[in-house]
Amino acid sequence: MSNDEWRKTFAVYENTITSLYEACKPEVLGRPVVRSVAVFQYLRGVIDSIIGQTDIDGVNLRVGELLDESLVVDQPVGMKESREVYRIIKSGRTWDLSKIDFDKLKAEFQHAMYKNIEIADLRSFIQNKVEQMLKQNTTRTDFAQRLQGIIDAYNAGSSSVDNYFEELVKYAKDLRAEAERHVREGLTEDELELFDLLKKDSMTQEETQKVRLAAKSLLHRLLSEPPKVLVQDWYKDSQTKKKVQSAVEEVLHAHLPESYDRVLFKDKCNHVFEVMVDYASHGVKWAA
Repeated sequence: MSNDEWRKTFAVYENTITSLYEACKPEVLGRPVVRSVAVFQYLRGVIDSIIGQTDIDGVNLRVGELLDESLVVDQPVGMKESREVYRIIKSGRTWDLSKIDFDKLKAEFQHAMYKNIEIADLRSFIQNKVEQMLKQNTTRTDFAQRLQGIIDAYNAGSSSVDNYFEELVKYAKDLRAEAERHVREGLTEDELELFDLLKKDSMTQEETQKVRLAAKSLLHRLLSEPPKVLVQDWYKDSQTKKKVQSAVEEVLHAHLPESYDRVLFKDKCNHVFEVMVDYASHGVKWAA
């Protein structure tokens, strides 16, 4: 079933439940029932977590359970003096990766009434953060692949709900470390991406320092030093593209370690240039 088909299915659920609530007369319930109850939050959590990966039978079961549990009366009274005040059991979270207390997060999860919603919120946040970080640095594709592996393992029944949450928390910790890595390296985000594109598998401390300097120097040359090479629409013209590529090769030739042989050097130059062209052509960065 496609995502669009899933969304239509859940729309039917929502309309049906809404109609049922609206059909409840004031003299029975005392006041109109608030429609935004836990079942809608559960459906939101499922949808936010990429609904195409969720089993429909499990969703059906959980919706039925939530319909029985979702309405909470603050002050139960007799039917004649119905003054019930209904409230929403669960509210959404706002997340800041740099400020998450992971120990507290895990402790709260153990006592959570709706663990699937907790997982859906965390996974949705992580996925959005990964997408954002990938836009900053194309070398982070391994993080996206690792996250998909965790999700696939759970969907295949290889891990329990608790283990799944634990894996997501562990992943979030590593994601925060990656988000802060540019600070530890003494680089900006753009410099870090260039550093990651230029580094090789095994480097000495001296080589690492030279590659770090090469990344800094290349960014400075492209953005600040005359003569300017990133002119308007430079990626659309073969001559201006050649000037940019030459500037990249000149800087890297001056700063990369001598251990980079001709083949490796050319490969790194081409890779950096291709990434620049791709970014610029999509209007992300490296465009004048």
